[in-house]
Amino acid sequence: MRNYLSIDIGGTNLKYGLIDHSGNLLFKQQKATPTEKDAFIKEFKEIIAAYQSKILGVAISVPGKVDSQKGIVYHGGSLPFLDQMNFQTLIQSDFGELPVGVENDGKAGALAELWLGVLQDQPNSAAIILGTGVGGGIIINNQLLPGSHFQAGELSFMINNYQLTGNDKLVGMSCSSVKMIEKIATELNLADKKDGLAVFEQLSRQNPAAWKIFRAYCQRIAYLILNVQSVVDLTTYAIGGGISSQPLLVKTINEEYDKMLLELPLVKQTLVRPKVKRAKFENSANLYGALYGLLQKLDQSAVAD
Repeated sequence: MRNYLSIDIGGTNLKYGLIDHSGNLLFKQQKATPTEKDAFIKEFKEIIAAYQSKILGVAISVPGKVDSQKGIVYHGGSLPFLDQMNFQTLIQSDFGELPVGVENDGKAGALAELWLGVLQDQPNSAAIILGTGVGGGIIINNQLLPGSHFQAGELSFMINNYQLTGNDKLVGMSCSSVKMIEKIATELNLADKKDGLAVFEQLSRQNPAAWKIFRAYCQRIAYLILNVQSVVDLTTYAIGGGISSQPLLVKTINEEYDKMLLELPLVKQTLVRPKVKRAKFENSANLYGALYGLLQKLDQSAVAD
């Protein structure tokens, strides 16, 4: 038995699955995420209890700021009742000394790509996760960069429009893929304003109104990559999130990056252009990444002992 239970806690769904030590996903299921703390804890513990006899540990991906050493979540993102929750204590109080790993969802996405995805053999790289906001994880010398306060890679909080006021200045607003889809759907008067497939169908038909919004969005992502690149000098960026399943996204981001370099010859001459790739993992990324974080934690403990 070398299997682990990996749980991805999202604002909408609790996804979970068994993954072996080599990264083979044996199965995956999901349930609706409870919206109240006590109901969440009950559901969470029931999932673990169902597989307790079959696992070597529990890996968790969760929104919010995460102290991955202690297993504590702060703020909780779209699930504020997770604030100050210590998952390590929560699990071990009921299930004994079961190894527990907890990681921020954006960083888990980066770890998945580092372990088994497009960031393999890329010791200095990053993942940018496009969704409601913009998450991310930065890899330096083959290690996830946590930051002094476990906040490295929180790209949503960068400012990219100095003319606007309030939260509209933030990357998390202007680079939200959800908002981009809604904007196109509204412009085209689509029935479902959250229907990404319908939006990309219009893009495939070369709808000019859709393309104007989409290309401007991809340009902002290209600017974001340049801003990060000027600070940490990486080789490769993996673009993740549900929208990354559309090959057109990364293709257009690369086109906009090249256009930007033509407009900024000094940047082109000075900074080496990184590779921008579509992430390998989509909806399962956080399951893999959370487990890789736990496996690294166990390896470090073994070396210390």
